[in-house]
Amino acid sequence: MPRDRWLTRDPSSRWLTFLGAVTAGAEQGMRDHDRWMLARQVLQAKVRGRRANSSLPRLIDLVLARPLVSTTTIADELGVTPRAAQTLVAELGLRELTGRGRYRAWGIL
Repeated sequence: MPRDRWLTRDPSSRWLTFLGAVTAGAEQGMRDHDRWMLARQVLQAKVRGRRANSSLPRLIDLVLARPLVSTTTIADELGVTPRAAQTLVAELGLRELTGRGRYRAWGIL
């Protein structure tokens, strides 16, 4: 919202500005939600046909719950080794966010 609309002395104008900001935030939240649900559907399609005790569905839930996950985070949460965590990430094809060779982190943008 423009700064001059926030600084006006008219209370009704300030309320309208506030409500406009809340509306814009809610619309952005809904766009993000729709994007995450689409990402969930795409990742769930990759998991179909796997064995029942696969860690991939739990990894999908973890990645959607946290904006950034590392190998150690995945290993601790899922109870797998760090190498197995890297293999699970490779199977899902998550996006690597850090641009590093070591201490990498993945997420969904």
